Amino acid sequence: MSVTFQGSLFDSSDEPALGPLAGHVVRHELSAGAWIDVRPRWIDGADDLFAHLHDTVAWRADEREMYERVVAVPRLLAWFGERAAWPHAVLDEARERLGDHYEPELGERFVTAGLCLYRDGRDSVAWHGDRIGRGRSENTMVAIVSLGSPRRLALRPRGGGASLSFTLGSGDLLVMGGTCQRTWEHAIPKTAKPVGPRISVQLRPRGVL
Repeated sequence: MSVTFQGSLFDSSDEPALGPLAGHVVRHELSAGAWIDVRPRWIDGADDLFAHLHDTVAWRADEREMYERVVAVPRLLAWFGERAAWPHAVLDEARERLGDHYEPELGERFVTAGLCLYRDGRDSVAWHGDRIGRGRSENTMVAIVSLGSPRRLALRPRGGGASLSFTLGSGDLLVMGGTCQRTWEHAIPKTAKPVGPRISVQLRPRGVL
């Protein structure tokens, strides 16, 4: 069941604008050198950004092989590389702001953006780490900007252990860092609750997918 996205009561601006990071990001230490940073409502006017991306991005439906058959990926996708024109100026600004804030710790800047459109509660992403490329063997960071309806991002240690979750609302920022992609897994679970569409923007350094 799908429902129309309802805008956030916290949005005070129709034009998207970024808030500060320093002094507003809360770090959650996990285990084995992994950590999560959370900055609620980083983007003011996030509903306008959601609507723009929803209506203008060239979303694609992908398929993948699973258990000897081809199945549809349960979300729509888009990707913007280093030389691509990103779909909104505030995402370019977000890339630069995140680079300024995290480069001293990361040692490099964010250069690509992967977008996922979760159309309703049936769309999801299974447990995984971003381990294609350098994320398999090196510490890295993945920054997630959430837009649209709130969804739960769940995390668990690889190999078993207690899980935790964060409900990400429109305009929220979550950054996974340290060993997180190698020692933890994350997922957006399906839900039977009537939820509206959500867009996830994942910013990554070069060579991390």
